[in-house]
Amino acid sequence: MSRACLLAAVAVVCLAGREAAAFNYADALDKAILFFEAQRSGKLPPGQRVAWRADSGLSDGSADNVDLAGGYYDAGDNVKFGLPMAFTDHRCWERPEDMDTPRSVYKVTPQSPGSDVAGETAAALAAASIVFRVSDPAYSAKLLDAAQQVFDFADKYRGSYSDSLSSVVCPFYCSYSGYHDELLWAASWLHLASPPSPEKKDVYLSYIGSNGHALGAEQDDFTFSWDDKRVATKGFLQSRADGLQLYKAHTDNYICSLIPGANGFQSQYTPGGLLFKEGDSNMQYVTSTAFLLLTYAKYLSSNAATVSCGSTAVSPSTLVSLAKKQVDYILGANPAAMSYMVGFGARYPRHVHHRGASMPAVRDHPARIGCDEGFRYLHSPEPDRNVLVGAVVGGPDGGDGFTDSRDNYAQAEPSTYTNAPLVGALAFFAGKHKIFTP
Repeated sequence: MSRACLLAAVAVVCLAGREAAAFNYADALDKAILFFEAQRSGKLPPGQRVAWRADSGLSDGSADNVDLAGGYYDAGDNVKFGLPMAFTDHRCWERPEDMDTPRSVYKVTPQSPGSDVAGETAAALAAASIVFRVSDPAYSAKLLDAAQQVFDFADKYRGSYSDSLSSVVCPFYCSYSGYHDELLWAASWLHLASPPSPEKKDVYLSYIGSNGHALGAEQDDFTFSWDDKRVATKGFLQSRADGLQLYKAHTDNYICSLIPGANGFQSQYTPGGLLFKEGDSNMQYVTSTAFLLLTYAKYLSSNAATVSCGSTAVSPSTLVSLAKKQVDYILGANPAAMSYMVGFGARYPRHVHHRGASMPAVRDHPARIGCDEGFRYLHSPEPDRNVLVGAVVGGPDGGDGFTDSRDNYAQAEPSTYTNAPLVGALAFFAGKHKIFTP
């Protein structure tokens, strides 16, 4: 997840107004962003704040004669997966700075297509171009041009990377939802990022209008994640153009599924009030849902609208309240009185499933720690050698239970795609915003 993507997440949900904070959301926001510095790969910049990290992966891509150094490791393993990272090797337990195992490179081509990963990359580039439009117009234009080229490739050579590269991407990050959602997602962001020229924007609106039905935009869906963007795409589309208001009913259906007591409610919450989708890395669904609730609340408020749940109208303030409850649960308002953000509050996970955090820093232990030798740190009961400040772990189970153990990757592993939506939600609560009461 690039700095541009983080800033884009912040920009989407910043609103006007003010509310007293139950937690120090500004501090949590700073920590949530700091986590990404711990995930950096390649040559670290002079302003690197996570001092226990050092340069790593400097030769990435060299086997294929391309320079792929840089970027971010997606989670607690030293791998850079394209699909979840854009929404933003596995057999060793070693510091990223010590890696000397082969760094295999995989790519999508016309013969081995990957419209999902290419479409998501196009969307990320388009979003980043918006962030830099004023501060660096030349770079913004370069990003937008790249986004358009990658989108054209994704659309022309259709197929899922899970099919083309199934042996290496599955079961880690299979694209279970297929690639249709990414094509619509990319077209939506390109429409928003294109210069204020009616002819240019019409290209992507026309694409959406012509392909929306075939690509599943009119299907109800109840999950938003790095893999499945259908819900977010529909909400985005109906808020951007009058001709796409038909998507509001589908977006409302998703929102209604989250609201306890509303007609259409079908979500599961823990006894402590946390949205619960599944046991592995459940917090990724919590943070993405909170982000969407706030984004949709902004749209509804600006249009003096409500969510239609059968005969019941749900106000934007209800969405904000539900999102706040999820964020507060993460920060410590839960039965365990534990913050699931590392380094925030007095009690937080101390055994994070993360290679770099669990092992001595290079500055403290310059000698290389081998691939197999590192497993003693994975299984050690000792607390992390380095505090992975800002990392949000996978979180508790459906009964609010949590086992703080590195071996428990389902609950103890952080990821960039869990933190990224939370950055937007924390920006909302940390900044000036309005609790809507239309």
